[in-house]
Amino acid sequence: MKKELIVPIFLKERAALCGLADGTVYDCGDAVKLAQHYSNHGADSILLFDLSQGDAQHDASIGTIKEIASAVDIPVYGGGNIRRMEDVKKLIYAGCRKVFLNYSKEANIALTREVSDRFGKEKILACVRSIQELQEAVNHTEKLGGLVILEDHAAGMYMEHAGEMESCTLPECVVFPEDGSRLTVESLLGSERITGAACREFMSPGCDLMERKHELHALGIDVNTYESELSWEELKKNGDGLLPVVVQDYKTQEVLMVAYMNQEAFDMTVRSGRMTYWSRSRQELWIKGLTSGHFQYVKELCIDCDNDTLLAKVLQVGAACHTGNRSCFYRTILKKEYDETNPLKVFEDVFAVIEDRKVHPKEGSYTNYLFDKGIDKILKKVGEEATEIVIAAKNPDPEEIKYEISDFLYHVMVLMAERGVTWTDITKELARR
Repeated sequence: MKKELIVPIFLKERAALCGLADGTVYDCGDAVKLAQHYSNHGADSILLFDLSQGDAQHDASIGTIKEIASAVDIPVYGGGNIRRMEDVKKLIYAGCRKVFLNYSKEANIALTREVSDRFGKEKILACVRSIQELQEAVNHTEKLGGLVILEDHAAGMYMEHAGEMESCTLPECVVFPEDGSRLTVESLLGSERITGAACREFMSPGCDLMERKHELHALGIDVNTYESELSWEELKKNGDGLLPVVVQDYKTQEVLMVAYMNQEAFDMTVRSGRMTYWSRSRQELWIKGLTSGHFQYVKELCIDCDNDTLLAKVLQVGAACHTGNRSCFYRTILKKEYDETNPLKVFEDVFAVIEDRKVHPKEGSYTNYLFDKGIDKILKKVGEEATEIVIAAKNPDPEEIKYEISDFLYHVMVLMAERGVTWTDITKELARR
């Protein structure tokens, strides 16, 4: 298992809070944007500590956690302000891959079995800061998927003596050392019992997580770095010694642009995770977005059958084209009408029409009729259409089933629009499962 560099974020409503050794706490920016920054710059996961007080602040934080989980492509672990089963459910439904229980609170320890049975042990971690709490976690091994250790002495004991602790088979351990810790990232991740480190060091704007990973990799620590299966020498270049690169949005598959790489650009792309090209007009290296802020973060690099063209699937920030258009291919010079068959594109196009009807009502529209009648009417239709699917399924003719499922999906999309749920929310939740 590769060792993880985990960035902690202390959350109060929408703000990310940072703490200094003297106890000073200050606002370090919008938590969602900060999480996106860490996700794009090499973090393996994010550890969210909810510092809210009271139900209103807690609900606001849950909303922010949902935004964060939707905005990043790395796992989010959440905890804090947990008092009952419902709080764990809110965190998981908000998109947290795992939830940690505060084992300094007896009530949280008592929740372990209930939430583990309800959501699965792999989703539940124990957050401990003392030897006693660590032992309590070991006693609940069969109901926990791992640990978050907050203090040096507990982490040290786990690293040195976990093998001697009865039934200690917790598969995952994340250590968050205190300020001025004697435990370095190197010593933590060098331990076979530690799967990840969450350090304040990683929160610093000046910390280059990708470079930090290369430093750790050089020490023999197995971390997530980009590594190409083919060397530059194995790729076939054009007459100028350059490799053409087709750039594609990793989610929508939209072709964004075409550029070229030389060896230095290729090596920098692989090392940094940011798309870097060779500008033929300026005869210099070109880190995409360095001046505009429209960076491209690598998600996947593919080579064609002849080894002479690269396909880069990227997360595109802003516009790919210098004109300000999302894609350089924004002008159509010939088109034959055709039916769109990309399933997600079809769903999104229909959903867009439904959302537009809600904002711009159209006389005689059935969709507006449903919105005007309200949630009870929409739910009644969803239920009726679900029943129609059950009835149609008894008929061996698949045409009737296709028709009824289409009706059902339409009404579900009306419900989604009414309740503010998008296809992105749904597909992300399905992918998480």
